[in-house]
Amino acid sequence: MVPLHILRDSSTPGFYRRKAFFYGLGVAFLFFIPFIIFDQGYFLFYGDFNVQQVPFYQMCHDSIRNGEWGWNWKTDLGANFIGSYTFYLLGSPFFWLTIPFPSWMVPHLMGPLLILKFGCATLTSYVYLERYAKHPDYAIIGAMLYAFSGFSVYNIFFNHFHEAIIFFPLMLWALDEYMYERRRCTFAITVFLCCTVNYYFFVGQVVFLLIYWTVRMLSGSWTITMKDFLLLFCESVIGVLCSCLLLIPTILAVLQNPRISDPPNGWGALLYDYNQRYLHILECFFFPPDIPARPNFTPNSEAKWASLGAWLPLFSMSGVIAFLQYKKKHWLKTMLLILFLMAGVPVLNAAFQLFNMAYYARWYYMLTLMMSLATIACLQYADVDWRRAIHWTLGITLGIALPIGLMPRSVSDTDTAEKKLSFGLEDYPTRFWAYVAVALLSLALLVMVFQYYQRNRRKFLSSCMLGIALVSVIYSAYFIALGKTQSDDTHHWIIPYSLNKGADIHLPDSDQFSRVDVYDGMDNQAMFWQKPTIQCFHSIVPGSVMEFYPTIGVQRDVASRPDTSVYGLRGLTSCRWLFCPSNSNQSFTDSTGKGVMPGWSYYDTQNGCTVYQNDYYIPMGFSYDYYITRSEYDSTNQAERHLLLLKAIVLEDSDIFRYGSTLKHLDLDTQSYTEEEYYKDCLARKATSCSSFEYDSSGFTAKFNSNTSRIVFFSVPYENGWSAEVNGKKVDIIKSNVGFMSVEVPAGTSVIHFTYQTPGLKLGAAVSAGGIALLLFYWYFTKPTGRRKGQIEQDPVRQTDEVQ
Repeated sequence: MVPLHILRDSSTPGFYRRKAFFYGLGVAFLFFIPFIIFDQGYFLFYGDFNVQQVPFYQMCHDSIRNGEWGWNWKTDLGANFIGSYTFYLLGSPFFWLTIPFPSWMVPHLMGPLLILKFGCATLTSYVYLERYAKHPDYAIIGAMLYAFSGFSVYNIFFNHFHEAIIFFPLMLWALDEYMYERRRCTFAITVFLCCTVNYYFFVGQVVFLLIYWTVRMLSGSWTITMKDFLLLFCESVIGVLCSCLLLIPTILAVLQNPRISDPPNGWGALLYDYNQRYLHILECFFFPPDIPARPNFTPNSEAKWASLGAWLPLFSMSGVIAFLQYKKKHWLKTMLLILFLMAGVPVLNAAFQLFNMAYYARWYYMLTLMMSLATIACLQYADVDWRRAIHWTLGITLGIALPIGLMPRSVSDTDTAEKKLSFGLEDYPTRFWAYVAVALLSLALLVMVFQYYQRNRRKFLSSCMLGIALVSVIYSAYFIALGKTQSDDTHHWIIPYSLNKGADIHLPDSDQFSRVDVYDGMDNQAMFWQKPTIQCFHSIVPGSVMEFYPTIGVQRDVASRPDTSVYGLRGLTSCRWLFCPSNSNQSFTDSTGKGVMPGWSYYDTQNGCTVYQNDYYIPMGFSYDYYITRSEYDSTNQAERHLLLLKAIVLEDSDIFRYGSTLKHLDLDTQSYTEEEYYKDCLARKATSCSSFEYDSSGFTAKFNSNTSRIVFFSVPYENGWSAEVNGKKVDIIKSNVGFMSVEVPAGTSVIHFTYQTPGLKLGAAVSAGGIALLLFYWYFTKPTGRRKGQIEQDPVRQTDEVQ
């Protein structure tokens, strides 16, 4: 065997970093480009990618270019632009790369940006791993394993997850640099980057770094003085402070979301409620990932969107098993065992998301980085028993595949309703055996590659890279192809009718505010057209929206999808147009032409849709003659509330004394909720609506005329960033109809002006400015010192951090 020190290369680090980047870029190019060509220059996938990532990118791109970063009227019933989109893309440098390009190019950039992201992930993970490699090619192998792991490929579906995959290795590298070299400021900068890129993933990264630092300190891998510890702590704080421009507004927005409150509770904190989930967790390390929403190996694990993927191409778990079986101690063994334990215990798994017990495995990219490190570590030790490790990996792979694939079970015949014998517990047999075949062929290819392990180390390294590339291209292309089979509307609908931004939609009074509805259409269809809408698939919206919808019987968790049973909502929210796509499985009208909602009539056929008009449309900003209290509202029949909201305004109990005299109290016992009453109420509200309504991202202005003082209601979500003036005089905003805003106006003609300022933005900007000043001050007075005094010139990890 060639001694490892002979493989040391004298080339500059820049050469191998470029090599890592272009290897990652090239492999990603190979499996993305056929789909980009097939999709006519776009990259479209299915599910969340199509209906969130693509329209979010284009809508936010256009908003930024137009200076509209205050209130966004095109997200649900309206939303805080910064608070709603920081999680998805506002902190991503890849999104900002789209800003110089014209709007029409943004959907075309989705594929190239993904290719770039895979190249960057290979580069940044190489930067971390090169410290632990005796030859840079080992680090490139580890970087490719990380960049093309099952987690990375799975999360093509969640395009914005890749930013965390890219930037996390840099923060880990910066921590190493501080602990080994006492390099100043670098850690603070990477903390700032990771926190800015995605606050959700940053929480998990902080947990990981605390474990990583503690394990390495206790293992004796590192030493530190109290001064250096305090300086490291200062860098952590400074990095977070620098990110507050986006962080503070985002925290204030996210705190309104009830989904963040799901603390550990009872047995659910110790054991998963679904026994199949344990097998799903184990399986994700030995097989390529299932496509999201279609779990195959374990159909009832209830982890459809959990990002359960950690398979390493070519090597699978063989390198990790070899490392754990190695006879000597190492800090990485401890680290891996802790992480595997945390994956299996619900409350520990939840630690990576502030102990929210909604099940996600979205921290596994950090685990795959450690697995990649373990794999390349074993490749560098001459006495590792790879044969045993591969046998173990093969045995576990078959031990999972064969029982699932061959287990007999009784199923009902769809034609005769009789029971018949079937084999296999998976939902999709063809896909299942394809996964098994990829996993087994990958191991077979690994055995072939290891023929060069003892004879020709250079050829072995190049064969490893080629094998990883080959397996990555095959399984990634298969994964994307499977996803695309779940969406057959790419060429029939999305490209011709969605990505045109509604250029073929021509409606009267298009300069006036109104919302649109989409019947049995694609999620976020109106956002593609950049029109205000009542249908929205978006997780982070004002808390008032989350509060309002359940009161009328509409579930509001990750999306607003009010069905036609709550037709009164359309009048309340100034919804004027309804689009029924031509590819819809349902018709909005029956054979007689009657719509499924009363009061709508056919208008035209445009942009692949049948367009209907709300004949009882109520313009934005209207008033009432009657009121009821919130307590009374809560006691009414939920099914009738959408109609009740057109009869009387709902005032909070605490506001009745102040505003109740402006209106008459509605006698709930005498009310009727027929269609005729609905028409009557809509016309009454329309008769007392604003004569004009103009809006932009900083607020809106309306004109209202009345012979008496009135309370004017706007179906705009209530949020702390709003302030209001009537005729130039500041007035209080009334929280009304559960989650919306109203103001009291005097008799006569009134000019109502609402102004929106993103809560926390000014404070965040001030804190970030202070953080940057502290960083400059810290850099100037600590001055980088290079290596520690007395440290040996050769890389300490290569000398002392091997398995001992």
